[in-house]
Order: sequence, then structure tokens, then C-alpha cells
Amino acid sequence: MVCELMPELPEITVIAGQMNREIAGKCVAIVEAKQPKNLNIPVAEFEKIINGKIVNEVFSRGKWIFIKLSAAYYLLVNLGMGAELLYFAPNQRFPEKYHFKIAFSDESGFAIHFWWFGYIHLVHEKELSKHELTAKLGVSPTDESFTLENFKKLLANKKGRIKDFLLDQKNVAGVGNVYVQDILFKARLHPNRKIPTISEKEIESLYKAIISTLNHSIKLGGLAYEKDFYGKSGRFTLDEFLVGYKTGKPCPSCKTPIEKIKTGSTSSYICPKCQLL
Repeated sequence: MVCELMPELPEITVIAGQMNREIAGKCVAIVEAKQPKNLNIPVAEFEKIINGKIVNEVFSRGKWIFIKLSAAYYLLVNLGMGAELLYFAPNQRFPEKYHFKIAFSDESGFAIHFWWFGYIHLVHEKELSKHELTAKLGVSPTDESFTLENFKKLLANKKGRIKDFLLDQKNVAGVGNVYVQDILFKARLHPNRKIPTISEKEIESLYKAIISTLNHSIKLGGLAYEKDFYGKSGRFTLDEFLVGYKTGKPCPSCKTPIEKIKTGSTSSYICPKCQLL
């Protein structure tokens, strides 16, 4: 069960915010890339470009971390199915296991250890619109532009299942199979509900559920099974879930046993009474 949990918008938002506070303004002095497959360009070219660059800003978009560098470059990081992205201070021992490391001129830095796969792409600002993995990302629920009216427009004329829509990063960036469970439960929507059958009132409930669920996790520092930039675990434990990962437990609303069902290529946790199809 725990192995299904992986970083989504809350965890990435927390890490990006911590990175921005810690490394903005610092100059890249040393780069070490042990796994070339994580990169989008050859290691030698990557190191040549990034060395000496200044970190201007760090922010997140969906499940991606954007590290804006001087000379109009972006370092784009995606932790894939899970990873530890950890900060180390000057004279502090950094993690022994890592696939990627950056050290700054003040001898602080960060290292990344991927559990399975991940991406570290260096892209010039002029090429961002052509970057296949991020150019078509939808709006993040943490963005100001994620309003109810814009959410309604996103759903307009869509005909598929609501869960598929939410998991498609081109629609809403950052929602994955972890948090979508409680989002749909709060909105009282079955994951297989077809979008045209969802009423305007239900859309409003869904919008509010997205905001509340993700913000609650952000406030708790993300999942307890993930570590932040300082190696500290989040406080969003399994107990925080309403129906997610709680097969057989009573629904918090009606006490009906929660069921685990197959929805396409993913599993879903639902209350069969509160989330009628």
C-alpha cells in the first residue's frame, strides 16, 4: 500500500518553496551527474552550461520543480515515482547514495537519489515552449489562474471519465492517484462518472475539494512517506485520508465499508454509497 504513494503537487510545492528560500542567489560551482539517462543532453555539455550559473528563483508547476538560472536557463526536475532531494549545508556530510549533485560556491548544495526514475533537464528559456514534458502542462491548483470559472471552462465539452480528466497533467497539473481518491470522495463523485453527467453544483464541489485536499497536505508538509528538502518527513499520514488506502474501513460519512476498485489502469478507493455511479 505504502509503495503506491509518490510525490504529487503538495510534496513538490513544499520542496520548491524550501529550495527557493535556501539556494536562491547562489552560484553553481560543482555538478555531478552519475546517471546520464536522467538528463536531456550529454553530461559534458550539461556540466559546461550549468557551471557558474546563479540560481535566480525556484518554483513548482504541477509535479515539476523549475530552477530558474542566470543567462535564461531553467533546470527542470521531476522526481518520478519517488526520490530524495536533500539539501546539505557547508561542512555537512551529504547523502552517500545519489544520482545527481550540485554544490554552490559557499559549499552548500543538494543531492538527488531517485528510487526508480526521474528527470533533470537543462533547457534554455527560448526552448521552454518546446520542452515535451512541461510545455503542455495544465494549470496548477495553487496558481491564481485556477479559478472556478476557469475550471468550468476546462471541463466544458469534455466527454470522458472524471478521474481520467483529473489525472491528465495537460488538464490539471499536479493531481495524481494519491490525492485524487479523497478529492472525488469529498465531491461525492464516482471516479468513472462521465463528465457530461456532472452538474454545475457538483463541479463547484469538485473544485473546492481539489483546493482543500491539496492545501491541507501542503500545510502538513506533504506525505509522511516523503522527505522535504531538509530530510524531514511530512505529517500527512494514512490517518489523514478519508477513503484513500482504507479498504474495508467505514466511510467517514455513512459508515459503509470502503471498497477498492479497478478504474482503467489505476485503482480507486470509494464509498459505494456516497459515490454512486
